[in-house]
Amino acid sequence: MFDGGLTMSFHKVNCPPVVGNLSKIRSQCRTRPNPCFAVQMSSTLVQTDENGDFYESKKISGSSSTELKSQPQNSLLSQANTVGIIGGVSVLSTLIFLEKLVWWSSRNGEECVPFVVCSEPALDGGRRPVHSSEVNGEHVIIQNLRQKRIFLEKSGARCIVMPCHISNAWHDEISESCSLPFFNIGDCVARELKEAKLKPLDAGSSVRIGVLSTCETIAVAPYQQKLQNQGFEVVLPDKETMEHILMPAVESWNQRDIEGARNLLRIAIQVLLIRAVNVVILASDELQNILPREDPLLKKCMDPMDALARTTIKWAKSAKKVHGRT
Repeated sequence: MFDGGLTMSFHKVNCPPVVGNLSKIRSQCRTRPNPCFAVQMSSTLVQTDENGDFYESKKISGSSSTELKSQPQNSLLSQANTVGIIGGVSVLSTLIFLEKLVWWSSRNGEECVPFVVCSEPALDGGRRPVHSSEVNGEHVIIQNLRQKRIFLEKSGARCIVMPCHISNAWHDEISESCSLPFFNIGDCVARELKEAKLKPLDAGSSVRIGVLSTCETIAVAPYQQKLQNQGFEVVLPDKETMEHILMPAVESWNQRDIEGARNLLRIAIQVLLIRAVNVVILASDELQNILPREDPLLKKCMDPMDALARTTIKWAKSAKKVHGRT
């Protein structure tokens, strides 16, 4: 398999600050074309063997390249705060996560967090397997993702993240025997919500958190368990809401019925809000871009990838400071 490690340097970044209060837990930063923003990139294509060991195969910088090298490489990246990223079902969602990681970590002219990426766009499914053939398929997926984790460890990553709702359902299996920090997106979300010190909207009840996902089971699992562990009550849409509102919203969006999709998603969010939830987690890539950024309902919603990006950046900056003192 071939994977690309990217190193990037930035000369100037203009990005709004990331703030941590609840009303702005959702995404606040999107890129805009900037003539003062310059990117220099070099990429190294590497090939791994069955043990996860890798060989540098080609180095590309601009229009120049070097030929195949046969000796094994000890590490592609040596920075103490290098982030290893396992991509998932949607390549686009991986790129959006990288966009947040780069822009948010580089604001005020700071150096971008170093990272290396293994992309895995071949995953499929939205539920736990039932039949034996499906169980075998799940095992293959887990093994594949675990091999990518091992590759990232050997390439010089000092922490691992998976910006994918579905992959995180197998976080425990993939992170088994991992010696590095391996952030669970559910933990990141639950921690931020706990730190927000939310108050119940109904007297005598727990704080309620709604979760919307187009994958009813597998993508919800990472959030449901972690939120419940923090004392939150998790509220999910009922079958009728899923079948007649949420899924048709995604179908309308795919058919370019923008207003229809937005109206249906607004209804799905409102269905949870009237059940006294404090925040609605949008746990599907398909749901992230349907509503316009200025829509007031988004103030009640949370993008889990924002929490993962903030946790990753906080770790990377802390690791860099610690390394600088040694």
